[in-house]
Amino acid sequence: MRPRHEAQPARPGGRAAAGAGEPVAFVLELPSDLRVIEGVVSYLVERCRGVSFDGSKLTLNFRVGMCEALSNAVTYGNRQDPGKCVRVEVELSSERIEVAVRDQGNGFDPGEVPDPTLEENLERSGGRGIFLLHNLMDEVRYNERGNEVRFVLHRGTSPLRRASGE
Repeated sequence: MRPRHEAQPARPGGRAAAGAGEPVAFVLELPSDLRVIEGVVSYLVERCRGVSFDGSKLTLNFRVGMCEALSNAVTYGNRQDPGKCVRVEVELSSERIEVAVRDQGNGFDPGEVPDPTLEENLERSGGRGIFLLHNLMDEVRYNERGNEVRFVLHRGTSPLRRASGE
């Protein structure tokens, strides 16, 4: 759960920026193990607070969205294969969080996932994580292969959205 690589903007004189609220970027490589998700999400929430990104969008939107993205990567992408890992690229600032979660699976077409809010899909288990990401984050994009989701959460540009879409 430790950062594999950490990059921060350089200050005059060549020193790395370390003050609260300054942008930071890092990468985590995680095992395909559902048991690590809670700890990783808590770590990321604390890192967000370290750059002064805080509030209900962090404690609700980010926490839930991050859990869903990691769970999907481990469960559906890597099929809980202990030989595979999940890569998490993070860019944080006091105004914006951008995360890319990439698994080592074959990928999927997000357009083919049934809408979990339709009557005929209410009892089906698939699609809820994608639905939550789209309703809790400000931006959600998938790579062409479908094994990476990138999402952005802005601190103050939109009101807190609930999973119900309200």
